[in-house]
Amino acid sequence: MREAHFIDKNKSKWLNIENNLKNKSKIHPDILSNNYIEITNDLAYAQTYYPQSKTKAYLNELALFAHQSLYKDKKIDQNQLIDFFLYKVPKSVYTNRKMLLISFIVFSFFILIGLISSIYDVNFVRQILGNEYVNMSLENIKKGDPAAVYKGGNELGSFLGITINNILVAFYAFAFGIFFSIGTGYILMQNGIMLGAFHYMFYQEGVLGKAMSGIWIHGTIEISVIIIAGGCGLMLGNSFMFPGTLKRIEQLKIKTKEAITILLSTIPLFITAGFLEGFVSRLYDVNIIISSGIILISLFIMVFYYIVFPYSQAKKYKWKIKN
Repeated sequence: MREAHFIDKNKSKWLNIENNLKNKSKIHPDILSNNYIEITNDLAYAQTYYPQSKTKAYLNELALFAHQSLYKDKKIDQNQLIDFFLYKVPKSVYTNRKMLLISFIVFSFFILIGLISSIYDVNFVRQILGNEYVNMSLENIKKGDPAAVYKGGNELGSFLGITINNILVAFYAFAFGIFFSIGTGYILMQNGIMLGAFHYMFYQEGVLGKAMSGIWIHGTIEISVIIIAGGCGLMLGNSFMFPGTLKRIEQLKIKTKEAITILLSTIPLFITAGFLEGFVSRLYDVNIIISSGIILISLFIMVFYYIVFPYSQAKKYKWKIKN
């Protein structure tokens, strides 16, 4: 390639990189890092084909400037945890928003299936939830305490057991996605139908409102995380079946990394849901205002962080991702 053509082809990119470096306080470290890689690649090319040129000297200075910006001024990227939650997670969510939406739709569809099946088949609820659980719930309803199941056992033991169980369900929803998304679909189906039948049981007994004031204290976060994990599982299956312009294994690696990023963000939510179910849901009938407040706050957190915030960050950083 002639030097003049090389300059014309890359001039605007170099100027953009130079501008980013001069305004590094406003530019995310990931962007600066990518800029550094691009400029060093161009420098290597110039050193090979134009070793005595001014172009090579300019790129050398620009690469040195980029290196100093990245490694001398470490204050930009000191807190990796904050960076993870404020940049990497929202970007992964935004990039894969379609899969998360599909997971929500699939899960909602099977909730509807569970409800309709319960309406038209009197034995369906028992087939799904089991006779023992249904009988226990009916007994609690007679006592005027429909969500009494959450009052049993030791608080700490319940918290640990519930948290571990939630993590396992989410892990299965994610990992089974590798089987062409069918495994993830099965987990979403299983939990969705169960939830639909579960709600109908309380509705049929006329205590849906009271029961849900206890169940959704922890269920708001718990169900949301299952949907998110389902979306992560669909990311795996979809990347393998529809790799686009990349090789299947390359696309799978990319989507696995993004899915794990999203899943890691749910760890605090697992802990929070486990805590609420182990320690707080048992107090659901103390004050309906407090119970409703916890449910609404939980819903706001989930909607804001996994829907509103990613779009806000996408606008801020100008992410242009076709999905």
